[in-house]
Amino acid sequence: MNTDTAAKEICNSGGTYLMCPLCNTCKAWNMSDICTMAKIGYLFDHAGTVFFSIFMSFWAISFLEYWKRKMVTLAHHWDCMEFHEEEERPRPEFAAMATMMEPNPVTGVKEPYFPKRTQLSRMLTGSMVIIIMLCVVMIFLVTVVMCRGIITVMMFHTRNHLLQIEAGTIANILSSIVNLCLILLMGRIYTALAEQLTKWEMHRTQTQYENAFIFKVFIFQFVNFYSSPFYVAFFKGRFVGYPNNYGTLFGMRNEDCGPGGCLIELAQQLFIIMVGKQFINNVQEFVIPKVRVWLQKRGVYKVIGAKETVEIHRWEEDYQLVKSEGLFEEYLEMVLQFGFITIFVAACPLAPLFALLNNWVEIRLDAHKFVCEYQRPVAERAQNIGVWLNILEILSHMSVTANAFLIAFTADFLPRLLYKYKFDNELHGYMNFTLAYAPLNYTDYPLCRYKDFRDNDGNYTLFYWELLAIRLGFIIAFEHVVFFVLRAIDWVIPDVPESLEVKIKRERYLAKQALAENHEVLFQGVTCCHPGNLRSSESPVAPHKRDIRPQRGKKGGVEEQEERREREALLWDTIYD
Repeated sequence: MNTDTAAKEICNSGGTYLMCPLCNTCKAWNMSDICTMAKIGYLFDHAGTVFFSIFMSFWAISFLEYWKRKMVTLAHHWDCMEFHEEEERPRPEFAAMATMMEPNPVTGVKEPYFPKRTQLSRMLTGSMVIIIMLCVVMIFLVTVVMCRGIITVMMFHTRNHLLQIEAGTIANILSSIVNLCLILLMGRIYTALAEQLTKWEMHRTQTQYENAFIFKVFIFQFVNFYSSPFYVAFFKGRFVGYPNNYGTLFGMRNEDCGPGGCLIELAQQLFIIMVGKQFINNVQEFVIPKVRVWLQKRGVYKVIGAKETVEIHRWEEDYQLVKSEGLFEEYLEMVLQFGFITIFVAACPLAPLFALLNNWVEIRLDAHKFVCEYQRPVAERAQNIGVWLNILEILSHMSVTANAFLIAFTADFLPRLLYKYKFDNELHGYMNFTLAYAPLNYTDYPLCRYKDFRDNDGNYTLFYWELLAIRLGFIIAFEHVVFFVLRAIDWVIPDVPESLEVKIKRERYLAKQALAENHEVLFQGVTCCHPGNLRSSESPVAPHKRDIRPQRGKKGGVEEQEERREREALLWDTIYD
């Protein structure tokens, strides 16, 4: 931090760089005022960020490959590898609400049926509701942006020099807290709405119902949690304009990145949203089950009466616990956390550390919750984690593209690299080079500076277009190299471990051997009683096909033939049985 050339130029500039006002009613300020933020910004924006982003992209795919191997191992251990619900029965809710009965094309048994056209129209209607809710999220995002601008202006209007310098940081932190509250509130409301919509769509099987519900909730939560970080990372500071030609939104000037850059603002917002969400969820998972158990026990005692002399059996105590609500919330929390530590890891390198600490605490909270607070859940067989694996794969591929754009357009790595190549390897004069002069017709503060690559007329310089070409080329190269290595990792690492594959082949071989031995024993058991193995005096021909005419010259005549026929008929009946 103390040896960075650009940060030292800012700290030692004094009153050299007079910066243009950040709002229409604000005053000009000196670049040296942001010395501390410039140094802190270098912690998040340096060359190591690139290598860390590449490493995390490789880690995400390697993690999924390892999980596939672990998933197959668990499926084999629990005897679920060949488990397929090909003849899954209709859901009870579907059977109760269906209006028709039609035969199942697989089993041929008549089952409840709901018209496909009606179901499709309901799904389209539900999609429109989802779009409306996403628009509501966008409205809240714009509200948070305007709130941040209002707080910044209020801080600038105070006479406190410290508040004026840290106005952007304070506004970003306060708006992130407000955004977190809105995110949690909207998440609760939409989860309940998505559940009702999925029931209304009349999905036949439980698998179809769960997939539709998971898809709805994840789409909304993805936009709900990631819209604000995406705005800060890729849109904030891109449409500011320049003096005398500023871009506006509802009469307010568009937001510009803070003194330390957009990357440090993104890190602040991610820290508040991610860590705040984890803290609130852990408190809820610890407190809410205990409150629900207390309320349920209180209701039971009101019914049966709390008598100290009555001995309560263990199964009665278990019945007073809260019913398990499944693992949907656990899966959703892990998937959202996976997105935070992969998509925006370039801006917040400490995100994996906080995720690790959170998981270490939460796994103990979940253990206590499922053992002491919840009734024993009903186990269901499953071959894998279903649609959640597809969502994780989408997030891992999205993280590669997001990190490439973060490094190319949000970070200061490529501008510094190009300046080193064209002008000075030690970055001397870099800060002055990145600041443009206000146009000559700007009368508020003539010759004030603002951060952009423009000439005195507000037009982009040649360096800007060269930098844009390098940024686009870096994105293409970054994605192709990472995806090529990822495909190589996917090809090299098999989904089924070699030891497990040998074990499966060994089990199949032993099963075939056991089947062959049992078949041989069974065959011997049948042939020992076959007519061909009887005494020579007994014919192997079936009794209904044997000639039973009296044979002359032999003892017994007709009576002996009748007795033999009855004995052989009894023997054949025994064999058939």
